[in-house]
Parts: sequence; structure tokens; C-alpha cells
Amino acid sequence: MLGVPLLVTALLAGACGDGGENDGGTAGTTSPPAPGSTAATPSASQSSGGRVTIPTSAFADLPPELHKSDAQPMEVTDALPGLCDQEFRSGGRSVTASAAMMSAYKQPKDPPENVPYGTLHQTVFAFEGTGAADYLRRVRGAVADCRSFQASGGTVTVRSQPMAGTGDDALLVTVSRPATGLDGSPAEGRTTSQILVIRVADAVTVVHDQGWEGTSNDPGLADDIARSAVRGLDSWQR
Repeated sequence: MLGVPLLVTALLAGACGDGGENDGGTAGTTSPPAPGSTAATPSASQSSGGRVTIPTSAFADLPPELHKSDAQPMEVTDALPGLCDQEFRSGGRSVTASAAMMSAYKQPKDPPENVPYGTLHQTVFAFEGTGAADYLRRVRGAVADCRSFQASGGTVTVRSQPMAGTGDDALLVTVSRPATGLDGSPAEGRTTSQILVIRVADAVTVVHDQGWEGTSNDPGLADDIARSAVRGLDSWQR
């Protein structure tokens, strides 16, 4: 499993805000547990202010042939992608906890000395009530309204499609943008990245799959990444 003994907790009383800047109210905080502690089963959401815990096992654990580096915690606001607007922010609505981690992956036949093939920025949200289904429905509508937008270097195009049979509901978003060099200067062609949004029970994960240092990701790995993400949420939510 992931090599970071991380627990993420949130008090519901502080997590159910209505603002969008601190995504998930105070739930975006990540902190390591005391020495010797282990990832615990998250407590049930309680409107009276019970504690919700997101264990590291809720995150995607890629198969060994794709694993390049152990995941590390990061800020939720930095992990979530942005397109035309803040389509993937929760705005704090019904969120009881949130956490984000970043990891690097490789292609199955890459030699160990190679740089990573790409990176995954993954966010996990825990919701109460109908919050998880409402969130994915809102994201689907917002992404559908964002067909393209202007960014430095030219036009960025966005297309989305359902991922049948993935979790309880899932959306795959493919983003294509003008290619750039390592220094940010324009280059020939275009690069792609993908965003997977997957719901399992009362949790949603957003996985941003990007190629290494501005290169394209490998769309052929989307199913492997989705399966790993679903396994993580299943281990926690089921």
C-alpha cells in the first residue's frame, strides 16, 4: 500500500462551510499521526460533529509495474485542476473531510533510472447526505459547459465522457493544450492530460493524470488508474 502513514481528519462542525476558497472548510488539513499510530477505519459522518478520517488506503495504490514513487501529501487546493473556472472545487458543501496526495508513475518496461512517465495529483472528498452524488452531477455539468478556453500559448480544448462500470459513477475528462518546452516556450504539437472523477458511496476522488514536465500522459493507463482509485475507495467505503 502507500508508503506514507498519513491520517486526515476533520470536525464536521468546521467542514460544512459555504465558501469556495478553503475547499472543504477546515477539512483540507493533512498531518501525520503520532509515532506508532496506524490508519484507522473512518468514523461515520455525524451531524453532531463526529470526526471523519481519510486513511492513506483510500488513495490509489498503483500496480507494481506502474509504481515509481511513494505518494506524498499536498494541499487540496494545489491538487485540484482548473479549467474554465474552479469546476472541481467542492465549495465546502456537505464536505466532512478532504485530503490530497501526489505520486509519480512509470511505464511497465521503463528502466529504473528513467525519469517518471507522469504524475498523479489525487484528491479524496468525504461527503454527507447526497453530497457525493450532487458534487459529481455539478462537475459533469460544469465540464460540459467548458468546451474550450484560452490559456498562454493558445486554445485549450476539453472533452468529457462517462466511465461505465467504474465505481458508482465516474467521469473522464481529457484536456488538450498547446505543447511547451521545459522553459515554457511554445513547442510543436499538443499535449494531453486526463482527469478522472469517481464516486464510491459517500466519497469522491479526483485524479489529475499529467505527463512528466509538460509532456502528454498515456490515455491507455486510464483504466488501470481508475481501478486503483476504486479499490482504494472501496476499501474505505464498503
